Amino acid sequence: MFDRDIEKAYSNSEFVDKLRRLADSIESGENFEIQIAGERIYVPDRATFNIEHERGDGDHEIEFQIKWQDQD
Repeated sequence: MFDRDIEKAYSNSEFVDKLRRLADSIESGENFEIQIAGERIYVPDRATFNIEHERGDGDHEIEFQIKWQDQD
């Protein structure tokens, strides 16, 4: 599999829809599926979640991160 680093902008309504679907998946303990820039991603229920805040030169960035490792 190839390395990938993509940042995709969404409208407010698209972002809200994705967050709601993610929250429902987390709450129900189910896997989450999302398509980003043409690639379908399957997030397992074992994934971990964190929130990151970066600040520098007057800019701020908050990232909601979902992390997991492939299983053999």
